[in-house]
Amino acid sequence: MEHSQGVVEASNLALSVSGILARENTKAAIKAAHHVGASSHVIQSVILKDMNDLGFTSEKKGLFADYKVTGIRPDYFKPQKDGGILFEVERGKTIANNMDLLDLWKTHICKEAQHLFLLVPLIRVTEKGSEQKIFNSVVNRVSTFFHEDLSPIDVASVHIFGY
Repeated sequence: MEHSQGVVEASNLALSVSGILARENTKAAIKAAHHVGASSHVIQSVILKDMNDLGFTSEKKGLFADYKVTGIRPDYFKPQKDGGILFEVERGKTIANNMDLLDLWKTHICKEAQHLFLLVPLIRVTEKGSEQKIFNSVVNRVSTFFHEDLSPIDVASVHIFGY
């Protein structure tokens, strides 16, 4: 299967993001921030400098100016010649509030983006102590949109990272 230049560029950048997330100091900082009641902003702050170094802009405004939902902003955005990348970081509400699906929808309607990077917990511990397998659920939910029997969505690639 031949991939567009935009998919190749997004995939190469995803490898760089994976390298950052695999560093021991990054993993330790995310682990410390990933607890009951924490927000995704705490996770974002751990990787903010690295994402800026890769060319992402935090909370990019104006990407949805043509819609009635003009206030929507991605956690990070990186322009590319063949379709930019929205990078969303989720924590507690990932599947409970369908944030993964909202992130895919945002990428679908964004005229400047064709790719989604999604950082989600592998497992989320609830207030009652039970564990939810978030990463596996997100992979299953998002991959459904790329099933051959469905009409295509305007998203060329999705890279899901777990922490």
